[in-house]
Amino acid sequence: MTSASRTARERVRAELIREITDIARRHLSTDGAAGLSLRAVAREMGMVSSAIYRYFPTKDDLLTALIIDAYNAVGEVVEQADASRARQDFMGRWLAMCRAIREWALAHPHEYALIHGTPVPGYQAPQDTIDPAARDGIMLGRLFAEAQAAGAIRIPDGTTAPEEFAGDAAALREAVFPGLPDEGILRGLHAWTWIYGAVSFELFGMYNNVITDKAATFEHGAISIAHYAGLR
Repeated sequence: MTSASRTARERVRAELIREITDIARRHLSTDGAAGLSLRAVAREMGMVSSAIYRYFPTKDDLLTALIIDAYNAVGEVVEQADASRARQDFMGRWLAMCRAIREWALAHPHEYALIHGTPVPGYQAPQDTIDPAARDGIMLGRLFAEAQAAGAIRIPDGTTAPEEFAGDAAALREAVFPGLPDEGILRGLHAWTWIYGAVSFELFGMYNNVITDKAATFEHGAISIAHYAGLR
């Protein structure tokens, strides 16, 4: 087979995979992840069910592709948000990242639920999902590391990370928060956790009949948690 023939076949295959995943994302909004069906996707494409298995042998393979796409989409908007602000504007970078995550989640609620909602019964995420899942955390960790190096993080006196956290802190320092002390890493981890907790509360209806202006509440929380983490 010539190189040109292989390239043409690869393009056709890539286009079919895109069409399958696009249809599957629409099905997430009506059937949820647990109800996703390869046969239903094939039927909408006008494809015999046996043909779709050449691209996704099992439903779990299709779910994995959707999960990887969702993680990469979040990672991309976080990276773009970070790049939109001056490097020394640490608070501005933090707020831009927080807003980007919230805006993406509100625009793609079913994809957000796939990666941060109720686990799909029986599904075990493979190794392939680890790197995409870490993209946003790596960017947030880089922000805190750069702020630490610039002297822009000030942790209040009198607070110390528990001794039991030392081992976890060492691993996180190597992977995500280079150069930060244990207390800074723990507070950065809390800040990262807050983003998704706040977004999930809003997206899954926990703020209904409680918070009127959800955007303003989120903005205040993002600033407050940044101060808690030591950003000024």
